[in-house]
Amino acid sequence: MITPAYIRTMVTYNTEMNRRLYDAAARLSDAERRRPRGAFWGSIHGTLNHLLWGDQQWMSRFDNRPKPDVGIRQSAEMIPDFSVLSAERKRVDADITDWAARVDDAWLAREMTWFSGAANREVRAPHRLLVTHFFNHQTHHRGQAHAMLTAAGEETGDTDLFLIVPQIVE
Repeated sequence: MITPAYIRTMVTYNTEMNRRLYDAAARLSDAERRRPRGAFWGSIHGTLNHLLWGDQQWMSRFDNRPKPDVGIRQSAEMIPDFSVLSAERKRVDADITDWAARVDDAWLAREMTWFSGAANREVRAPHRLLVTHFFNHQTHHRGQAHAMLTAAGEETGDTDLFLIVPQIVE
């Protein structure tokens, strides 16, 4: 079962992995970050944009944060400048950390109803399931970005949760 402690652990992992991915991506040229690499969102830059878009979308639902200014189909081009994208990633990670510190069992027990643009219909689901999806979405697309960064010759260090979180908490 998803608990507030689990959420905070995953947020810690998410923030650290984003830092590592963005550090690795920053070592590439803009052309290398934007190079089509066969991933669903095209490039490293496109994938990082989509991942940020997804986090903003879920935080708008979970914590009344601003929604992204573009739809899912335009998410890969949401922020063209990498330095602006990096700054926004840090800001959103701070927002997610703030939200996670306030999540409690009562919030997790509730359900949410919203109109999903991806499904093109109204959806109702428990917060626990949606938070699981939130972290799964992050891990899925970070894995894609990590594979592209590795193929481009960059390294991020360990990616295993059990190796990363204890280092941060110590």
